[in-house]
Amino acid sequence: MHTRAFRMNLDPGQEQEYLRRHNEISPELVALLHNAGIEEYRIFLDPERHALFAVMIHQERHGLDDLPAHPVMQRWWQHMKDIMPSNADGSPRSVDLQPMFSLPRP
Repeated sequence: MHTRAFRMNLDPGQEQEYLRRHNEISPELVALLHNAGIEEYRIFLDPERHALFAVMIHQERHGLDDLPAHPVMQRWWQHMKDIMPSNADGSPRSVDLQPMFSLPRP
């Protein structure tokens, strides 16, 4: 398994809308993400900075690189781009986070 972490931003005042949209995520998108090899995906909000921190755990062999071209992913990005900074292709602007510490196992 591999872990990726990244940061995105949310437009001020859009916290509840972001939460609502994710609570209503389509089963089609959930299946797409699982089929791409994602085992776990969590997003946390820093409300003072409107920053979203995501942690994704995925299989070593995955299809993450194919997701941007998939119509389901494209629909999701178009659905979200009005409440967060986005790139020209609709994907959310994100910055990869570098691992700095991991608690050793006993």
